[in-house]
Amino acid sequence: MSIRTPICDLFGIDVPIVQTGMGWVAGPRLVSASANAGALGILASATMTYEELVGAIAEVKERTERPFGVNMRADAEDAEQRVDLLIREQVKVASFAQAPSERQIKTLKDAGVCVVPSIGARRHAEKVAAWGVDAVIVQGGEGGGHTGAVATTLLLPQVVDTVDLPVIGAGGFFDGRGLVAALAYGAAGIAMGTRFLLTSDSTVPDAVKRHYLERTVTDTIVTTRIDGAPHRMLRTEFVDGVERGRAIAALPRAIRNAFAFRKMTGTSWRAMLGEGRVMKRESDMTWSQVLLAANAPMLTKAALVDGHLDAGILPTGQVTGVIDDLPTVAELIERIMHEAEQTLKRLGTTTS
Repeated sequence: MSIRTPICDLFGIDVPIVQTGMGWVAGPRLVSASANAGALGILASATMTYEELVGAIAEVKERTERPFGVNMRADAEDAEQRVDLLIREQVKVASFAQAPSERQIKTLKDAGVCVVPSIGARRHAEKVAAWGVDAVIVQGGEGGGHTGAVATTLLLPQVVDTVDLPVIGAGGFFDGRGLVAALAYGAAGIAMGTRFLLTSDSTVPDAVKRHYLERTVTDTIVTTRIDGAPHRMLRTEFVDGVERGRAIAALPRAIRNAFAFRKMTGTSWRAMLGEGRVMKRESDMTWSQVLLAANAPMLTKAALVDGHLDAGILPTGQVTGVIDDLPTVAELIERIMHEAEQTLKRLGTTTS
């Protein structure tokens, strides 16, 4: 039995599964492994300089001839330069964590690049659909990192009933049964982050992966104390301290990390201050809280890259509590598709 959906033809992939563009995690090794296994791998570029992105795209191409995508921020200072790079390198998919502009969508689509933003509310899906995107990734509240309040089981059918384009479900998916459930809701596939993070092809340190595997479904928290937006992550002593109001104690480190992140990504102080003003205005944050928000990418790097569990944050979906192994990406994809096919066969027997 073969399970093909519209996104298989749209992206040129074999299975309706997307590996999301997780900052500091979705690098060339994981993306190429996902692509070679028949899924869509998405390279995370928000935590890369432009030059690093150029090198990462080249490395993915060395590792695979299959289609892949790049996730980027639509409001990045060099967003137009990155759009041009994706077009020049004939990257198949441009993925966005925030809604791209109508001009960005048209530029990419005119060049044959599929545009796929991630959304967390029905109204956001309606907006980007009207602007002409090719598909949307719909993340429910179970998902890791920045997330919404509506569960996938409610948000996914809402969006499917609202827009006339392929919808990809995210938040809470980790196996073949979940894929079948998403298809039953009308989705064209699933996107997963935490499940791909917890594979042997992920470059996250083994000690950090073991820490994830030891957690339960109740060991995550959604907090706004890190950067002002709802953010699902593992509970740690550091996170609990921030939740109890110790954020100001971390201010000197936040200042150092903000300097480091600016230098690492090439972001100008003008751009960082501009984003800070927006955050302050829209989230009613103090300037101390805004500075701590600028610290968030480095807090994530501290844990996911450097392995400092006591000094960083670990974005994750609730599915971490039901994952207990570290397969290769190829093994994971094969397992999910086999489970999905067996589930469909069982349902067919039940209903016949």
